[in-house]
Amino acid sequence: MKKPLQAIAIEYGSNPVPLVIAKGKGDLAQKVIDAAIAAGVPIKKDEELVALLGLLDINEHIPRSLYTLVAEVLVYTYRLKGMKPGDEKVI
Repeated sequence: MKKPLQAIAIEYGSNPVPLVIAKGKGDLAQKVIDAAIAAGVPIKKDEELVALLGLLDINEHIPRSLYTLVAEVLVYTYRLKGMKPGDEKVI
């Protein structure tokens, strides 16, 4: 049996640490993905990280134990956007 689609959205730029801002399974996951695409937000598939982040509540900060995994995703998105870490903090 196929696993249901899962999606997690994280936000970092305006927060001191990344936090979960949206999550869902099935149809709700597809809505999260569609919203990200519509907003031009890069998407990275990582089933292991989604499973771990899925344990967190919305608006919950990412725990230190997941910083390295989340940092890899952030670096991926920065590169796709032509940014470097720190650019999101520039006013």
